[in-house]
Amino acid sequence: MFVLRRVGDFIVEHPFYGFIAGTVSYVAFLRVRASTRRNPRRLPLPPGPKGLPILGSIFDMPLEYPWLVYDQWFKIYGDMVYFEVLGQPFLLLGSLKRTSDLFDRRSWNYSSRAHMPMLVELMNWSFSLALMPYGQTWRRHRRAFNEHFHRNTVWKYKALQQRESRALLRNLLDSPNQFLHHIRHTFAAMIMDIAYGARVEDSSTDPHVLKIEEALEGLTEAGVPGAFLVDIMPILKYVPSWFPGAGFKRKAAKWSKINTDVVQDPFIRVEENMKEGKATPSMATSLIDRLPEETDPGYADERAIAQNVAAVAYIGKLNTVSATQSFFMAMALYPEVQRKAQEELDRVIGRDRLPEFSDQLSLPYVMAVVKETMRWQLVTPLGLGHSSSQDDEYDGYFIPQGTIVIGNSWSILHDPIVFSDPLEFIPERYLLKNGQLDPNALDPKCAAFGFGRRICPGRHLSDNALYIVVSSVLAAFDIKPILGSDGNPVDLKAGVTNGMVSFPIPFRCEVKPRGEKAAALISDSGEY
Repeated sequence: MFVLRRVGDFIVEHPFYGFIAGTVSYVAFLRVRASTRRNPRRLPLPPGPKGLPILGSIFDMPLEYPWLVYDQWFKIYGDMVYFEVLGQPFLLLGSLKRTSDLFDRRSWNYSSRAHMPMLVELMNWSFSLALMPYGQTWRRHRRAFNEHFHRNTVWKYKALQQRESRALLRNLLDSPNQFLHHIRHTFAAMIMDIAYGARVEDSSTDPHVLKIEEALEGLTEAGVPGAFLVDIMPILKYVPSWFPGAGFKRKAAKWSKINTDVVQDPFIRVEENMKEGKATPSMATSLIDRLPEETDPGYADERAIAQNVAAVAYIGKLNTVSATQSFFMAMALYPEVQRKAQEELDRVIGRDRLPEFSDQLSLPYVMAVVKETMRWQLVTPLGLGHSSSQDDEYDGYFIPQGTIVIGNSWSILHDPIVFSDPLEFIPERYLLKNGQLDPNALDPKCAAFGFGRRICPGRHLSDNALYIVVSSVLAAFDIKPILGSDGNPVDLKAGVTNGMVSFPIPFRCEVKPRGEKAAALISDSGEY
């Protein structure tokens, strides 16, 4: 009996799996031979852990907080680390120079996505723009998405974002202990209105929001490289779900049904509302208006793109939810930062109104807080791996076709040479001595939203949402550690969860309005 270790949800401990492992080993051997033939100059592979024959580094590949493990590898091997798992090559990039050289300057070769059978084929995430391979289908989806979230387009959502930010303040005033839930609700309400014209009154009971949240849990779990062995041994996708150790197939089937509903249900509801003349203008209505006639041969394809693009919009809210929760944690941990930001707000806009988008350029310290929020506890510390479309030679090394190339955003934005005391929350690192934003300071956007042609297209909407929420909360509330039974602040430690998308570890803090005048201002904010 062939016995391997437990990998993700899969246990290889059956004679059938021994046959599979033997097949994969043989395929890996052929890949190594083919790679040698494609490397006529016999250039070396980049440095990295050598691993075992055939199996490679399967026992070294981390499943828990991989970005931290890889960061340690960079200290051993340098800022470019190569390893293989069952013949699948991986390349880790640990500096902005490396990600710029490959993802930007050689984007023609490093813009596709790694083959991810668990997510794309089994869990039905094929609708996701972020997971599509580079090509015509991706370009069509990206073009449709950009029409609604381009830098010069997102201004039209500012009124909606300001309305929801003030609703957040009222929710915090009513039930401050539920601040983590309120943050999730705020961005769910924002994006559901933008994408489908749907008003979400209570995200904890809204059936579509609940379904999307469940789908996103699956994305977070399965998006970690190596979390499921089927991503490295695709032949396992043919294993029947009833077979011993194939729990991943049952998980995938459940998530696949959820994803189908997520893509179809709200879109169909908008179509029905439009026919009845009661649809609210939204991204979906705009996409539907532009569809060809149903008798047109291209109708089904165009409708599928419209469905997919509208559904993808919701996924982007993960970035802002996680970042905002980290902001609350940072304010509780760094009271001096909070004090400086509130002093700037009081000086620039006073205490008689709430911040607006027109104040943004006059609030450099608040904007520095927003930047540091994006950098400090990264939402996607690794992001999604790119895939090399062709064999390549770079800096004296050979990079095989099909290599999964991963930019370690965490390492880039926690480089102590660029960011002194990188684990600390220090907005001043983006400011000049005169208090204005330093145009030469490295902006976290260089790595926080991905790289090259696969950079997150929803980043401009996320920027605006984070600014209006951070500035509004700072103007209206004080955020402090909770007090223990002895009357002293309870120790609060920074930290994030594991997964493709990281969230702050669950924490508690005290959220109180900045006096009676602030409470009255919040209560009176009403509908914007």
